[in-house]
Amino acid sequence: MFKGVRPILYGGREVWPLIEGGKGVAATNHMSSGAWAAAGGIGTVSAVNADSYDPEGKIVPQVYNALTRRERHEELIAYAIDGAVEQVKRAYDIAGGKGAININVLWEMGGAQRVLHGVLEQTRGMVAGVTCGAGMPYKLSEITASYGVHYLPIVSSGRAFRALWKRAYSKAAEWLAAVVYEDPWLAGGHNGLSNAEDPLKPQDPYPRVRELRATMREGGIPDSVPIVMAGGVWYLRDWNEWIDNPELGQIAFQFGTRPLLTEESPIPQAWKDRLTTLDEGDILLHRFSPTGFYSSAVRNPFLRNLEGRSERQIAFSGEAAGDHQFQLDVGVKGKNFWVTRNDLMHAREWYGLGYTTALKTPDNTLVFVTPEETKEIRKDQADCMGCLSQCGFSSWADAEGNSTGRLADPRSFCIQKTLQDIAHGGDVEQNLMFAGHSAYQFKQDPFYSNGFVPTVKQLVDRILTGN
Repeated sequence: MFKGVRPILYGGREVWPLIEGGKGVAATNHMSSGAWAAAGGIGTVSAVNADSYDPEGKIVPQVYNALTRRERHEELIAYAIDGAVEQVKRAYDIAGGKGAININVLWEMGGAQRVLHGVLEQTRGMVAGVTCGAGMPYKLSEITASYGVHYLPIVSSGRAFRALWKRAYSKAAEWLAAVVYEDPWLAGGHNGLSNAEDPLKPQDPYPRVRELRATMREGGIPDSVPIVMAGGVWYLRDWNEWIDNPELGQIAFQFGTRPLLTEESPIPQAWKDRLTTLDEGDILLHRFSPTGFYSSAVRNPFLRNLEGRSERQIAFSGEAAGDHQFQLDVGVKGKNFWVTRNDLMHAREWYGLGYTTALKTPDNTLVFVTPEETKEIRKDQADCMGCLSQCGFSSWADAEGNSTGRLADPRSFCIQKTLQDIAHGGDVEQNLMFAGHSAYQFKQDPFYSNGFVPTVKQLVDRILTGN
């Protein structure tokens, strides 16, 4: 029998231990997060390149006019701060004093610290907490505490939290609102799968969360500070043994994928429709992201094209050596690349299929693409506006010199371009479509039968029943 969940104290008021996952680049905005808070939970405004509005209420397109990457990066930061501030203010109004409003930032986004300062400075008294992952956000606690705002780091292991706690968070312990455990095999978007973990061998979250709680206890953190279970959460009844479990302490639950299909969700209708067609296994855990992190998204033609591009890949040497005794005679216009006999045959075959350009990767390999793809890759790399702290696709870095020092990687893509496009009505088959691995449940869950799309309030009420 489902135990049910009880309200917790958060930001000085009672709220349901239900958190809306903050999905970057306009997939979570004031409408969804304000409604989630109004329903008594913790709504999360995405502060990752959020939309701002003109005086008529229309979304301001994020157009970049500057000639240099550094100047475009400044435009990006201005858009990011303006958009997030506008979203927080609107969400706060919708919430009407109920629940709480958090913001979500990615530590690896370009100018993350400047954006966070800019948003918190202009939204004093409105933001209860800042959720932050994608990297090791050591300065998160220091920044949020300086504005009297709580912080919620996202981690995927007790080990990661221990490093953050010892180096930084223990100095601002009173502002730690919760620790988000994001299951790296099940969560949508970017996740914290480490090199020591096998992407094809998911681990049970229970022992990992139990270990995280033990690490928190070591640091003197009381059990009343919740661990937020994120990734793979659909029905609360499936987590019955986690509720009121003395091994785990206080547990809250984050819903990232389910709130996509609500009336208030800002994603376009085509995206909502596509969610209801997914089957188990349609979400791919992949490593094409220019962040270098693993991430999970719908395995649509966009992702399949990236898979194909990486499969059309051969290693080369600058001179004849070892097995590389055959000079490549397609795709490279007279440059000297030496490959194996097998790879030469593969390259000629791809060339015959229309993949006539070979592009170098940072790993001394060549990938074969069409002339159209080459043009698009080169344009997207040239248009870079520094949306990440470091980008494998364009070689941009926030650091001095604004370069990673590595060759730009044609096996990746411009993440800013594709996420902006899909969020604002672009083709759902030809863009990156983040989703958690439980998204297939939309098709199976009777709550959504006959095309029913709930309001956020209806969804929260449904979740509280255990279903």
